[in-house]
Amino acid sequence: MQKETTTIPRVLIIGGGFGGIQLAKNLKKAPVKVMMLDKHNYHTFQPLLYQVAMGAIPADSIGFPLRRIFTKQDNFRFFLADVQKINPESKTVSTDIGDITYDYLVIATGSDTNFFGNKEIEHYSMPMKNIPEALNLRSLILQNLEKALVTKTYDEREALMTFVVVGGGPTGVELTGALAEMRQLILMKDYHGLKKQHMRVYLVEGKDRLLGAMSEQASAYAKKALTKGEVTIYNSVHVQSYDGYELKIDDGTVIKTRNVFWAAGVRGEVPAGVPKEIITKGTRIQTNEISKVEGYEDIFAIGDVAAMITADYPNGLPGVAPVAMQQGEHLAKNIRHMLKGEPTVPFKYLDKGTLATIGRNKAVADLGPFHFKGFIAWLLWGFVHILTLAGFSNKTNVFLTWFLNYFNKNSDNRLVVRYFDTETMMTEPVAK
Repeated sequence: MQKETTTIPRVLIIGGGFGGIQLAKNLKKAPVKVMMLDKHNYHTFQPLLYQVAMGAIPADSIGFPLRRIFTKQDNFRFFLADVQKINPESKTVSTDIGDITYDYLVIATGSDTNFFGNKEIEHYSMPMKNIPEALNLRSLILQNLEKALVTKTYDEREALMTFVVVGGGPTGVELTGALAEMRQLILMKDYHGLKKQHMRVYLVEGKDRLLGAMSEQASAYAKKALTKGEVTIYNSVHVQSYDGYELKIDDGTVIKTRNVFWAAGVRGEVPAGVPKEIITKGTRIQTNEISKVEGYEDIFAIGDVAAMITADYPNGLPGVAPVAMQQGEHLAKNIRHMLKGEPTVPFKYLDKGTLATIGRNKAVADLGPFHFKGFIAWLLWGFVHILTLAGFSNKTNVFLTWFLNYFNKNSDNRLVVRYFDTETMMTEPVAK
């Protein structure tokens, strides 16, 4: 793509996640041209991916068209593109639609699942970082329950109905809680012939407690609630291998399962062209206190892909949506300062708290010195997520779906719309 002949600075944003959107919004009245690149034409509300995977809500209720968000922003342009490489020397970004020039480049590409180099686990386990992956996970769960109804082998039925979640952070805990809830409320109701004692749910976590980033009270409540839901929890252990049938843990435990869901780690999606020496631990781009990438004056990184190391966060700021949103808003202010030749202001993260749900009427909330659990925390969790969703239609759809599901104790969204081949671990192009 040729650069337009103009004196107006061009801010190029790679990624339409929480950080990228906030940055673009806050540059609405700035004297710049804002361009956004993303390989999807929609924003994904990742905190509710697990509910799509469990069939609790429809997939399109957590996706919102990026163009729709910026309909009334005249200085904004969006391009559906796959970024191939950034070229700092020529101030361009190579994409599948051509090279795009910039005056300021902001990398807001987010994160992807981290399998820590284990190719076997990467092949056979199921990640859940985007809507297609959540739909794959949903198909796998439902297909395996259907297979369990007709299999004539006890061992195979046991493996088909054994679910292992690896990772005890918020995503892992929430997914595990949803599986336990499905076992209790839905399995025997919808799958006549299967009994809840046939379905087993495991949670494997490397740390000595669940929800390691939250308070001790939250961790203890989560473990108690999941244990009460008959979830088997392994702490202080690590997965050694998984071949599609046997999952081996380093304490000697072997679990026969056809369902392993990987929520054990993330890594930044770093575009090609970023020097390896400024990628911390091989996963995140090191930045200074104003989100500027080390060694560059016109390249910035925000959100999960960035490692802004501070005294309070020696390993970098946490990879959560509030960090990305605050960084996006703050960087927009600093870009305005730079355009005027004014001093920039260091970023300071305001931690407003952490929420996690464990299932129906059960959640935990750490809000500064205040800690909530149970029904009140569950209501707060739901309110915050509805409020943060993009688009009035999505807010309404999710609220109404939750309302109906709560009283029905069931869901209408458990559809196999595309067949997932468990042999190749690939989605077939046409649904059967």
